[in-house]
Amino acid sequence: MSLLNHLSRLSFVQNYRRMIPYVRPYWGRALLALLITLPIGSMDAVIAWVLKPYMDIVMIEKSVRATSFIPLLIVVFSLTQSLLNYGATYLNAWVGNRITMDLKYDLFQKMMRYEPAFFDASTSGDIQFRFNNDVDLACNGLLRNLKMFTTRLFSSVSLIFVLFYNSWQLALLALIVLLGALYPLATVRRKIDGIMKDTVFSGARVMTHYNEAFAGNRIISSYNLYDRQRQVFFETLRHVFKLGMKMTKKTGLMSPMMHFIISLGIAGVIWMGSWLIVHNQLTPGGFVSFITALLMLYHPIKSIGSNFTNVQMALMAMERVFELMGRQPPIAAVSDALPMPEKIQSIRYDHVSFSYASGPQVLHDVTLDIPVGKTTAFVGPSGGGKTTLVNLLPRFYEVSDGAVCIDGQDIRQFDLDGLRDRIAIVFQDNFLFAGTIRQNILLGCPNASDNDVAHAVQCACLEDFICSLPQGLDTEIGERGILLSGGQKQRVAIARAFLKNAPIVILDEATSALDNQAEAIVQKALNNLMTDRTVLVIAHRLSTIRHADKIVVVAHGHVQETGTHEELLSDPSSLYAALWRAQTS
Repeated sequence: MSLLNHLSRLSFVQNYRRMIPYVRPYWGRALLALLITLPIGSMDAVIAWVLKPYMDIVMIEKSVRATSFIPLLIVVFSLTQSLLNYGATYLNAWVGNRITMDLKYDLFQKMMRYEPAFFDASTSGDIQFRFNNDVDLACNGLLRNLKMFTTRLFSSVSLIFVLFYNSWQLALLALIVLLGALYPLATVRRKIDGIMKDTVFSGARVMTHYNEAFAGNRIISSYNLYDRQRQVFFETLRHVFKLGMKMTKKTGLMSPMMHFIISLGIAGVIWMGSWLIVHNQLTPGGFVSFITALLMLYHPIKSIGSNFTNVQMALMAMERVFELMGRQPPIAAVSDALPMPEKIQSIRYDHVSFSYASGPQVLHDVTLDIPVGKTTAFVGPSGGGKTTLVNLLPRFYEVSDGAVCIDGQDIRQFDLDGLRDRIAIVFQDNFLFAGTIRQNILLGCPNASDNDVAHAVQCACLEDFICSLPQGLDTEIGERGILLSGGQKQRVAIARAFLKNAPIVILDEATSALDNQAEAIVQKALNNLMTDRTVLVIAHRLSTIRHADKIVVVAHGHVQETGTHEELLSDPSSLYAALWRAQTS
């Protein structure tokens, strides 16, 4: 009973039921692969069954003429079984890979809608492992194990029939031993559950090290971090090794224990079978047929310990995959979302408070009006909350209290995609995708004409640079735009924002990482972008925002001061004046 309860806890049915929508498009091939396992398993029993008449005639009647076809029949059956097994393996692989592809596609779509807070709390290794490796492990593992399970099921039922056909006494003994051999499996999940979770996280950390080595190769080289990174990586590998040995310690005894129990069963069957033969209750041919069927039945059981661990890992991976599929992002459009107004009249932060996850409050009861069609700059000490404040407008994060309103309407009531369509953002470190300059600019408006692209290039001050390239706009820029300088990346991002032509523009310290020459060029491009738009600028260098229509000084989660450059400097005791003096002295 404990074994049945354990199998229930394994959620075989639940996990396979979750797979049904993904199997349904390929149900024909999947069903054929399943049906093929019926003869594959049953042929084991046929081979064992024919040994009874064969051995009885040969050993007792000393004749081979009447049974000469049986060896040929066994060869034919084995060949057929091998071909069917190949067909089932191929079909399972085809269906499994298609399901894996579909599930990865759906998960990727799901991931694209996850809020930034999810990625803040995850590493690149976590993402790669959970959204890619877990799917491979779950789909291929479960489908492969389904083939193995159905084949063994049909084979076991057929072989048990042969056992009872030859001797019900020996069959009962064999089944009792079989149940005893399977009993250790009842404790496997409880023993390895925590270890498997740790193993997953450790595997993700290994991937993170590889990703960091790739993305940070220049930092590693410039700071000679080879020994440090090697040591950190070694510590992670050693932790993975310890987990692997811990897993072996917990599960390694299963196969030897099952092997020993089965050996006792075989010894008992031989002893009892010999007694039955001596007392003429079993023929020698029946005994050979019984032993053959028993070995065929017991053989996969002896190795099931290691296979069972793999099954558990596949099931747990499937649980993690569907946990991700079932996760609802906290930032999403409401069912009756309103369309964004054609022309925005007002933007207001109304008593806004915010904290990251369960951390301390970052913004405290902020009330602020953003002038439409004007430039508003946010300045202040690092960590004061200015970037957080601006990130609430495109709903990268959700306010804890209060509301961000457009035309008096809480932005949470607007269609999320529509809201973000009206906002163009240029970050401090803009992400460029592998491909060409043209492809990255067209992300702002995929259907833009060549004239529109040329205008965006001109406004972003990219013309001279583009003309100097042999391939022009079709120049490959490498992964993350690695072949471009910082200023060139910024101008490509600005051209992308130009092409989007959104009425609201957010500039998140877009020039703070550039040298003076690059900053001058990028600033000219930004000035072009800011014309006739509502602009929110997060600035570190106050000289770049001195002409802003409104400057908001943010510190310690509060709006400390607002005004123009001249108004704020008119009060020597103001925080802005202190910041200005610190940068210009």
